[in-house]
Amino acid sequence: MDPGQQLLSHLDYVIFFGSLILVMIIGLWAGRKEDTAQDFYLAGKDARWWGVAGSIFGSNVSANHIVGMMGVGFSLGFVESHFEITAIAGLLLLCYFFLPVYRKLNIYTLSDYLSRRYDDRSRVAYAIIMITIIVVVMMVPAFYIGSRALNILLADQSVVQQALDAAAAGNPTGIQINQTTYIIGILIMAVVAGSYTIFGGLKAVIITDVIQSVFMLVGAAIVAYLTFGQSEIGGWAGMRAMDAEGKDLMHLYLPMNHPARPWSGMLSGLLILHFYYWSANQFIVQRALAARSDREARIGIVTAGFFKLLIPFMSIGTGVAAYYFFQAKMPGVPVDGDTAFPLLMREVVAPVGWGLAGLVAAGLIGAILSSVDSMLNSAATLITFDIYKRFINPDATEKQLIRTGRICITFFVIGSALLTIFIFDPNSREPFFTYVARHQSRLIAGLVVAFGVGMLWKGATAAGGFAAIITGVVVSYGLLPVYAATLGKSETFQPWLGEQLNFFHAVFVAAICATIVHFLVSKLTQPDESKGQLTWHGLGLISKNQLRIIGIRILLSIIVFAVLGALMARSTIHPGIAAFLGAGWTLGLIFYAVRQSPRKSDETGLDDRYLAGVLAACAVFVLFYFY
Repeated sequence: MDPGQQLLSHLDYVIFFGSLILVMIIGLWAGRKEDTAQDFYLAGKDARWWGVAGSIFGSNVSANHIVGMMGVGFSLGFVESHFEITAIAGLLLLCYFFLPVYRKLNIYTLSDYLSRRYDDRSRVAYAIIMITIIVVVMMVPAFYIGSRALNILLADQSVVQQALDAAAAGNPTGIQINQTTYIIGILIMAVVAGSYTIFGGLKAVIITDVIQSVFMLVGAAIVAYLTFGQSEIGGWAGMRAMDAEGKDLMHLYLPMNHPARPWSGMLSGLLILHFYYWSANQFIVQRALAARSDREARIGIVTAGFFKLLIPFMSIGTGVAAYYFFQAKMPGVPVDGDTAFPLLMREVVAPVGWGLAGLVAAGLIGAILSSVDSMLNSAATLITFDIYKRFINPDATEKQLIRTGRICITFFVIGSALLTIFIFDPNSREPFFTYVARHQSRLIAGLVVAFGVGMLWKGATAAGGFAAIITGVVVSYGLLPVYAATLGKSETFQPWLGEQLNFFHAVFVAAICATIVHFLVSKLTQPDESKGQLTWHGLGLISKNQLRIIGIRILLSIIVFAVLGALMARSTIHPGIAAFLGAGWTLGLIFYAVRQSPRKSDETGLDDRYLAGVLAACAVFVLFYFY
């Protein structure tokens, strides 16, 4: 490509800006009749399964997946796929354990459950933590990475060439972004996402998320197809062959003391993150609460899970392929991981023409908007119901609740845009996805424990639940420096956990500490019998015997997987064989359990539990196969 040429052609610009305008118009049209709080915050509880699937997938998959995960795949390899594969455990936990409780209690916010199960201390603590996560940890970085990527895509290619020339000369400064155009990019995204979210509510968010999810999938598929199709790569098989002879990036498990992605942290602390993100996270669960029926909600969640399993191959695997492509294409030129996506656009997508670069750019921005709009709506829901209606105006009318939500969304979108402008340097070198995961992990361990223990144990008290939430935050923040100053200097612990404790290990330890504190404080305080009924058993959703059987099956599965993993690590069996055995065990166990547990009499059609079994088996297969 000519260094002075723009990456996007006139056709690309038409497709790109046309998609933005189209999404905004459809969003405003979809939410034109929002008469009640249920309409505005839960889409009238009439969302179909495809709306739930598209909105959950779109809310989750942002630029951190298309750009950020590709960058980590470029730098670290396929190990980043753990974020997508083990997410299936969190999705299924939401589907069959947490969601039935939420929907039976007819709640708007998950903090409402904590208030009913414990007290208002836990409600307010949850609301504060969630708003902090949504606005500061997730929305602000989303604006940052979106504007950064947008600026790189729209920049004159001489800017990209200068960065490559500087890297070749031993001065890897990266692609420099102009501050003014960076701010303009943030403002464009804020206006587009804010407009239809303010006026349209959750219905507008769900409809636009479905559209933007299609853009995302098409855009990611185009980049993956064209990258793997390059002669330097030779398809997926060619890339795997190059990997076997090169950097060896196509493995899921790194040493326990690895500073970024230790295998032990991926199978412990990351699961705690997943349990929070998919089961105790307002802006994800709210989409399932909006479903027309329990079955529609479950089918939507499971469908979103199948789309999640595409990300390792469409984004992370493409990042690995990009590493080998640039090694062959630009030998000796160091390329930064976060630059992989725009360079692929320049070298692989743009030369094809036909508006494909504009379509991919639309998918990228669609990924950002579909996450931002969901965060805005959910943050407004928390403020409206947990603060305004609960403490300020308990008798608020439907119009007052909607107006409060719109004011909150306006405040959040303006505030987060300003925070992005003043906090984030557009030329920062810190990996975006790692930033989000690390800061989020320090706030959520206690929340996971409060929800899980509260649903399992009727003896959990209000004081215990609140103590668990606070303990999770304190331990998560305090453990890292304490470890570095003590055990991190020990020759005994360094070979196992490294000099600095990885945040995945830290969140797992924090969850254990929060569980212990919850149990001890609950034993020392008086339980409330009526609140103790808001458990899975107390609500009549599952019997104690069924819960015991589920626990036994989970324990057996852990033992089977551990044995297969040990045999595979000792090279006793091939990873492919372990993958088939693990997937077969999972599928057989779930299908057997479904046969033993008849479905509800009012549900007809395909039993979603069989789909869930296939989804779980696919995830287990990938976990073993890419050992």
